[in-house]
Amino acid sequence: MDFPAFPDAPPLLTQEEKQELAKPGCSISRYRAIIEEKTHLYNDFFHSLHPIEKLVKGLSSFYDEILLAAWTAKGLDIENNVSLVAVGGYGRSELHPKSDIDLLILLGNETLAPKDKIEAFITFLWDINLDVGHSVRTIDECTEMAAKDITIITNLIESRTLTGPVDLLATLKLHIDISQMWDGHSFYQAKLAEQKQRHAKYQNTAYNLEPNLKECPGGLRDMQVIDWVAKRHLHTHRLSALIEKHFLSEDEYIQLKGAVSHLWRIRWALHMVAGRKEDRLLFDHQRTLAKLFGFDDDDLKRNVERFMQGYYQSVAAIQQLNDLLLQHFEESFLTKDAINSIEVINDHFQTVNGQLEARSTTLFQDNPSSMLEIYVLLGSHEEIKGIRANTMRQLRDNLDLVDDEFRNNKKNTDLFLDIISSRYRLTSILRSMKHLGLLGRYLPEFGAIIGQMQHDLFHIYTVDAHTLQLVENLRRLWLPEFKQKFPISAQAIRHVAKVELLYIAGLYHDIAKGRGGDHSELGCVDAQAFCERHGLSKRDTELVVWLVRNHLFMSVTAQRKDISDPEVIWEFASYVKDQEHLDYLFILTVADINATNPTMWNSWRASLMRQLYLETKRALRRGLDFPIDADMISDEHKQRALEIMIERNVDIMEAEAIWETIEEEYFIRSNGDEIAWNTEAILRHRPSDKPLIAITPLGGRNFSGASKIFIYTLISKHLFAVTAATFEQLGLTILDAKISHTTDNYSLDSFVVMDSNDSDTNLHLDKERITLIRKTLMEQLETPSLYESVVQRHTPRILKIFNSPATAHFVSQPEEVWSALEITAPDRPGLLALIGQFFMNNNIMLHKAKIATLGERVEDTFYITEENGDLITDEESMNKICTLLKEKIDRFSQAMD
Repeated sequence: MDFPAFPDAPPLLTQEEKQELAKPGCSISRYRAIIEEKTHLYNDFFHSLHPIEKLVKGLSSFYDEILLAAWTAKGLDIENNVSLVAVGGYGRSELHPKSDIDLLILLGNETLAPKDKIEAFITFLWDINLDVGHSVRTIDECTEMAAKDITIITNLIESRTLTGPVDLLATLKLHIDISQMWDGHSFYQAKLAEQKQRHAKYQNTAYNLEPNLKECPGGLRDMQVIDWVAKRHLHTHRLSALIEKHFLSEDEYIQLKGAVSHLWRIRWALHMVAGRKEDRLLFDHQRTLAKLFGFDDDDLKRNVERFMQGYYQSVAAIQQLNDLLLQHFEESFLTKDAINSIEVINDHFQTVNGQLEARSTTLFQDNPSSMLEIYVLLGSHEEIKGIRANTMRQLRDNLDLVDDEFRNNKKNTDLFLDIISSRYRLTSILRSMKHLGLLGRYLPEFGAIIGQMQHDLFHIYTVDAHTLQLVENLRRLWLPEFKQKFPISAQAIRHVAKVELLYIAGLYHDIAKGRGGDHSELGCVDAQAFCERHGLSKRDTELVVWLVRNHLFMSVTAQRKDISDPEVIWEFASYVKDQEHLDYLFILTVADINATNPTMWNSWRASLMRQLYLETKRALRRGLDFPIDADMISDEHKQRALEIMIERNVDIMEAEAIWETIEEEYFIRSNGDEIAWNTEAILRHRPSDKPLIAITPLGGRNFSGASKIFIYTLISKHLFAVTAATFEQLGLTILDAKISHTTDNYSLDSFVVMDSNDSDTNLHLDKERITLIRKTLMEQLETPSLYESVVQRHTPRILKIFNSPATAHFVSQPEEVWSALEITAPDRPGLLALIGQFFMNNNIMLHKAKIATLGERVEDTFYITEENGDLITDEESMNKICTLLKEKIDRFSQAMD
């Protein structure tokens, strides 16, 4: 990239230093000392706010001199058969503090190569701590490899001779010229394919919360793609040549230059802060960088937001111009010899080789509504491939016409509803509108959330990127492969009356984030205003507003409440009221969870959502005036268990004798299969007085990836604390826990667990794994005094960043069998064991636990009683429990960090 030269560049080597380093006997320590001294000066220049272009180019020149001195010191300067060539980023003269220094040692004749000197040179570079990547090849070898590998030809395109015969590289460049290999079309298609593949790794969005500023969409690599294609086709090393050749306007060049400079400055600082080559803007680095870039008031969260919004603005500019220029390149010199196929669509638009084009250069000034009309056409004609570059530029240049009058024009509101109802490529249309700035202009409330950070690990995207991913997930439910993955959602979306209402609710569900207050309630106001402005009926408006207000209700109920309790189901069904609302809410919730973070949707969450949906559907069919009786559920579960055991020739009288000792809540909250499995295990285990430990995978599509561990042993205060600590040691995450008691002083504990390292991978239930789990559990249960030392896992880096205070409070339930204690805390290894220890030390009996890990925090609900089984209802006792537990968790979290 060409940028102007700046005076007062950071110092390079003095003449005396060059002579000293070039001497054969110059020491490694001397090289290291000079390199350290000079690079510190460059960082000082950075802090002094010198132009980043000066630093990037200057650092490259400094290493040119170091390499030239080392080349001379090793006697390679007298060789006329070998050249030292800079390639890659170093070939572009673009180095950051910890960038790789990529070198090609180019040989004219391999048989005449001074191999010993070359080997000594490379070894010396490593000894002086340079991050060198190198290859030693002849011209013919480079030519052969470049013809086969797009990466090699790309590196060679931007190579330059540092020292040695310049004719070697000149000859090589003739061999790899566009006339010899990688013609215009094949090179462009290969780079485009590379870019698409790279973008896919980052979910095709620049708006990740921990983005890679080099590889993400809109990152520095996108800028380099433009550079590579331009160099290959236009034979220029000056980006400004794109202005002369009418590919870029002067304003666009300035915008592009500014965006690249900003990212360069961030990358330089990131290398300084990390102390290594690092291109990921991790949360812990964001805080340091925000302060370094001048955002240093007392509000740390706001500082990070402002810093990252500047980053997102730069990558958005690069992504927009990358799209524009690549489209321009394709039209201009890849299809320039082809005969244009032109088809008139209407008075405003035509297609040229399948791409939409405005029929007038003043179309959008004369008819601003055409800015929406073009996307209606794109969404209604499958055969249209996209929008031509000149039309994209015209559209972008007229965005100032989108004002309140434009937004309230019925013609435009109708057009936008047509876009929402697009038959084809809705999500790509919305993303294109966002990239160009049209979506944020038409919906200012959406414009306000572009680049809006979400400070948690549950979400991995900014609010706007998450929102468009949700809409994409809704569209995907129509695809066959997603019908298999989400069978109930896919079936439900095919039966809703107006699917476009889901898309609108999806666009507005998080629209109020970042404003403070309850975003669900605040978002209802914007959603209602949108519906009224666009002429939706009162009924449709009420449904959209209801979905926005309640978009978290179903996931919270499934993950934090006891959905095996018929009263919980009845309460949820009473709020939802009918099947229509249930279907819309279920579909939106599934799409929302899957749009937060791909790793968050696992088989356990899927099973909870499925269970809540199906149980609510049953309740609605039965009628809300006739809630199901708990005794009826218990009888159904027992009957199913008896049928299973009869088939297996189990002694039913012995089984029923065991049941007589178990509290009734167990049968209400355990299905027939679970009851049968537990009962058979107890019958086989008796009369042993040792703990029973049974392990099985939760079978079927609903529960793949999870396993159940059943423990039957004498009641003890330490039981949950020991078990939770042991699971931590074994690398297991508890998803659900149910604890029941018998009249003869036994405890029936059922735990649903997943592997902590991969929450959607089946537990390795081979003989060795089962033996290890049983052996470890048995040892800890029989020697509970050892359990406090079993948690040995360190807190991951990413979790240490988020250390908000814990909360603890009691919540009411539809029918209080147990007291419900909700705890929110930072996720830390050993947390459940700590909570179990607290219950033990304070004579609290645990009956059931709902464990929900949401990114960096846990939101767990524990169903507890006094040791004698009484509910905890005294306000003073509840306050004391919450205060002491919160203090204990906060001290623990700080100690773990």
